[in-house]
Amino acid sequence: MLKDKILNREAGILLYGMTPPKENTDIAKVSEIASKHMDRIKSLDIDGVVLYDIQDESARNEDARPFPFLPTFEPQKYSGDFLEGLDLPKVLFQVVGKHDEVSLRTWMNKNVNNGDLAVFIGNSSSAQATDITMNKAFSLRSEYADSMLIGGVAIPERHYAKKDEHLRIASKINNGVSFFTTQAVYNVEASKNMLSEYYYHSKKNNLPLVPIMMTFSPCGSTKTMDFMKWLGIHFPKWLKNDLTNSQDILGASIDTCVRTFTELVDFSLKKGIPIGANIESVSIRKDEIDASVELLENVKDILNKKL
Repeated sequence: MLKDKILNREAGILLYGMTPPKENTDIAKVSEIASKHMDRIKSLDIDGVVLYDIQDESARNEDARPFPFLPTFEPQKYSGDFLEGLDLPKVLFQVVGKHDEVSLRTWMNKNVNNGDLAVFIGNSSSAQATDITMNKAFSLRSEYADSMLIGGVAIPERHYAKKDEHLRIASKINNGVSFFTTQAVYNVEASKNMLSEYYYHSKKNNLPLVPIMMTFSPCGSTKTMDFMKWLGIHFPKWLKNDLTNSQDILGASIDTCVRTFTELVDFSLKKGIPIGANIESVSIRKDEIDASVELLENVKDILNKKL
C-alpha cells in the first residue's frame, strides 16, 4: 500500500503522473480519454497515480506561454467521476489559493472519505492575493483531516538559484508533509545539490528523511522543451545542444532520464534517502505518452536492481 510505504519511509515508491482533460472537453470524449488512461495504467506495476491541478502560471513567467492555458478538470472530480474503475491510490494535487476555508475543508473531507492522498501547492506567484496560504492549508488539514497523508513539491532548480529548498522541505515536514514529488528533472547537478542539503540539514536537526519521488518526463520535440523550460525546468546548455541536434530527441531524452535517475538513486541510497520516482508526460502527443510508459519500465528496472 502506498500509504504504508510512505509512513514507513521506504525507498522505491513508483508513481505515474498525468493531467486531467481540458475542462471544456465534451463529456463523451472525457470518458474516452479516461478509459484510455485506465487501460494504460492498469498494465503498469506502480504504487499510485498522481493527478495534477493545473493553474495559469503567467503571473510567474512573463515570457509568452508556448501552449495556450486552458483550465482542466479538477483532479478530485476527474478521479471520482471517471477513474472509479482504477483500483490504485490517487495522489491529488490541489492549488490551495483558489479555496476559502469552507471549500478547502469540504475538499479535504471528500479526499479522506475516498482514501486519497493530497499534495498542497501554492499560487504560481506570491503577488497573487489569496484567502488560504500554504501555512493556513496545513493548519486546516491538521485540525480537520489529519488522517489524510499530505505531500509537498520540491524544486531542484529553485534550490540551484536560491540555495534554500532544503529549508522549505524541512518547514513542510514540520507542517505534517510526509512525502514529496519534484518538478521534472533534467539537471542532475541541481538535484544532487538539493538532496545533499536535505540530507545534511535533516541529519544535523534530527529530522526524518521522508520519501522524495523524483519526477521525470520525456521530451519529444523542441516545442515540448520550450514548454518545459517555460515551466521552470532547467536543461543544461550541453544537454539542450545534444537533444536539439539529436535525430531522435525522444529517445535521447529517455536515455538522459535513465542516466540521471540511476545517478540519483546511487547518490541517495548511500545516504539513506528514501528516493522514488514519479513518471509523467507534459505532452498529450501519443508518442510522448508512450515514451513515458517506456521510461517508467526502465525506472522500475533500476529500482528493482538497486533495492
